Amino acid sequence: MRAIQVTEYGGRDNIEVIEQEKPEPGPGEVRIDVEAAGINFADIMQRRGHYPGGPDAPFVPGFEAAGTIDAVGEGAGIEEGARYVGMVGVGGYAEYAVTDADSLFPIPEGMSFAEAAGFPVQFLTAHNSLFGWGGLEEGESVLIQAAAGGVGTAAVQLADRAGAEVFGTASTQEKLDLAAELGCDHPINYTEEDFVDVVQSETDGVGVDLALDGVGDDVFSNCIRATKDFGRIVPYGAASGVPGTLDTSEMFFRNQSVIGYHLGRAMARKPEKVLEAVPDLTQGLTEGELEVVVGETFALEDAREAHEYIEDRKSTGKVVLEP
Repeated sequence: MRAIQVTEYGGRDNIEVIEQEKPEPGPGEVRIDVEAAGINFADIMQRRGHYPGGPDAPFVPGFEAAGTIDAVGEGAGIEEGARYVGMVGVGGYAEYAVTDADSLFPIPEGMSFAEAAGFPVQFLTAHNSLFGWGGLEEGESVLIQAAAGGVGTAAVQLADRAGAEVFGTASTQEKLDLAAELGCDHPINYTEEDFVDVVQSETDGVGVDLALDGVGDDVFSNCIRATKDFGRIVPYGAASGVPGTLDTSEMFFRNQSVIGYHLGRAMARKPEKVLEAVPDLTQGLTEGELEVVVGETFALEDAREAHEYIEDRKSTGKVVLEP
């Protein structure tokens, strides 16, 4: 089968197409005949060698894959031929991928494989960051960084659906328009405006109840400034490549809370808490209240170009590889 391999840590030139044997499912595992594989910024961080606990090079990247079940291991309890999307950890950028049956989600009727590949990481991260970890309630306000990205488009929809006032940042008018269409009440072009100033102006100097940050660096510290006293900040990534830092003197004076979120570690330690979001997400996607925004699809062999597309900040929504 064809697969994409990161030959060594570093730039996009270290991405190559290889041929290897199909993986065989073990007990409790299934093999997915992959129709679409989601790309996450975490894949890029792994490729660079900057992802804590990431795989050693060489490796086949890819956290999530959607397709039909091609082979079933003993005790997996899944039928061959069924349509599923699964979190695979690594190995999603391939024609076939193996994962635990417990990490699979049935693909709702009418959802394409490309859309399904944008569901697990983005929507679980968004839902848990907003509600399970962030405690967002109806009538509260939330600031969402990269509101037109994969997690951002999911978070905007979920927050709007929950009755929150939504602030969101993006870098172009096209991205701001997309965020607004999805329910963002206050789209902010961070290249032209200071999002802290906008939040403070729109909230009469109070700040938002909750801020989600997947960027890190100065954006994280500015999220703290944009959050009200007794507010919450949920960092779930560091797409800038630089983790955010805490000024605890300001935070304890303002009675603020920081609650970190990492999907992979949470699934490993408290899967039941992570998966509490699934019924609500499945209902929302099935009934059309939520949508997976697929911004661009690339052929499997064009994974290098797909990474470039994301790193150059051209992407909106979910970027997907199709073998």
